[in-house]
Amino acid sequence: MSGPFTTQIENHIAEIVLNAPPVNALDSAGWAALAAEVDRVNADPDVRVIVLRAEGRGFCAGVDIKELQAHPERIVDVNKGNYDTFRALHRGRVPVIAAPHGYVLGGGIGICGSADIVIASEDAIFGVPEVDRGALGAGAHLGRMLPLQKVRMMYFTGDSITAEEAALYGGIEAVVPREKLRDTAMEMAAKIAAKSDVMIALAKESLNGVEAADLEDQYRWEQGFTAQAYLMADSQAARDAFVKTGGTADFNAKKDKA
Repeated sequence: MSGPFTTQIENHIAEIVLNAPPVNALDSAGWAALAAEVDRVNADPDVRVIVLRAEGRGFCAGVDIKELQAHPERIVDVNKGNYDTFRALHRGRVPVIAAPHGYVLGGGIGICGSADIVIASEDAIFGVPEVDRGALGAGAHLGRMLPLQKVRMMYFTGDSITAEEAALYGGIEAVVPREKLRDTAMEMAAKIAAKSDVMIALAKESLNGVEAADLEDQYRWEQGFTAQAYLMADSQAARDAFVKTGGTADFNAKKDKA
């Protein structure tokens, strides 16, 4: 399937690799394509595990703010693409291993928080700069990885944390050197793929059913506030500022704090 990613299926493992230079920030069409691709590989009986990683400077910088700056009405399409992608990862038939590196922001948090297992590189930086960009969202997904007060500190301040710090809270299975990230993720995937696909699918559905809260309902609640924010002048001003700086100063400042 065409899109800002590539997919390879081998030995029952579907490896989806984000590749949308310069920062792997997907536009509305890109998120829709990614959601459709995750649904497609979940429906493939030969697939038993999904590994989702990325090429480039970082894992995923979320949504394409420049698109929304030029076409604010597309917030509905972006919201749908995000929702569908995270739902496909979380509710899909097979386990998902996210293997982030570099910056993991906004939608990148959504991907990791929707995954079943997260293996991160040592250079990974996790952040939710949503307020500074005039939006909301990904708090529900970050809450699957970090404690409530840590999530709120990150959300209110815009500060990021390193993979090593995030791992202390138990939401990350392993932190490895960047050059070993793919191999480590694929080794974990192979271990799962060797088991009964029927039992693993049942296990994922069972575990989803006993979670303390409904992730999709939580995220839909957040999205309603994103839509509300986009009607306000403060949101427009935040997006204007982000586009003017290209977003790089914002990320570098947070990385320095981490």
